[in-house]
Amino acid sequence: MKKTTKLRQLLKEGKSLFVPGCYNALSAKILDQVGFPAIYMTGYGTSLSLLGMPDAGLATMTEMHLNARNIANVTSSPVIADSDNGYGNAINVIRTVREYIQTGVAAIHIEDQIIPKRCGHVAGRMVIPVEEACGKYRAADYARKEIDEDFVLIARTDARGAHGGTLDDAIMRANAYLESGADMAFVEGPTDVGEVKRICAEVKGPILYNQTGISPRFSQDELQELGIAVTIAPGATLRATMQTVYDMAMEMKADGPDAEKRFNEQFQNHPIGDFHTFAGFDQVMEWEREFLGEDALAKYADSVGHQPKAAE
Repeated sequence: MKKTTKLRQLLKEGKSLFVPGCYNALSAKILDQVGFPAIYMTGYGTSLSLLGMPDAGLATMTEMHLNARNIANVTSSPVIADSDNGYGNAINVIRTVREYIQTGVAAIHIEDQIIPKRCGHVAGRMVIPVEEACGKYRAADYARKEIDEDFVLIARTDARGAHGGTLDDAIMRANAYLESGADMAFVEGPTDVGEVKRICAEVKGPILYNQTGISPRFSQDELQELGIAVTIAPGATLRATMQTVYDMAMEMKADGPDAEKRFNEQFQNHPIGDFHTFAGFDQVMEWEREFLGEDALAKYADSVGHQPKAAE
């Protein structure tokens, strides 16, 4: 089954999906092994992990697109990817949608910010006119229908927190974008529970909610009661990685190799502590057996290092 079709089936089940964020293929592979039904590629995490720079329109489509491809290639779960503002006008959006479909992701969201954009939870955002934005979503709908009608288009509006913006404007825009061909609306940056409830009541279509930054947090039951179709937690994995690496670095600075030795011993007992098996060396061995023949496995005999396990 196509991952786009799989995502649409998940959405039809009516259960509010909680989708964690990944920032590269490794973090996606871990989330996939844990067993989440869908995974989100964060734009902020992509920019910070690849470039060491903030989500301020500094990552190009090429960098975002390549990260999406790498993530989709290592996951069995459908991936929802950030595609910023489509990297241009409506004509550019046609290419953007085609390129993202070819990565293997199941969905993207496109926002109505100006170029360059910035993170939806920092000040200084500006949005384009609603008529221009509607043209971009019509173009996106046109492009996906050429290749894969199941590909999910999510329209994100930053009008709530943009310069001079209001929640009324954001809700109006979300509905206009749904009418222009988007499958789901994403109103970025509500600041309290009352605003979230208004979005859920007044937006005339499925809703994606970004549970991060300045927006309130909800339990799974609360999200279900609100009727939110998809909730993303884009920064949780990234923050956990940053904290772990920082804490370990501080330990190594204080204790040197003794700290690394302790960390290595702790990791051995972790569910993914068999580092080489997690990476996929067992699969490589099976491919060698299948496509190169048994003779190709002779190199493992009397060879020092991790020994892959053949499938039984």
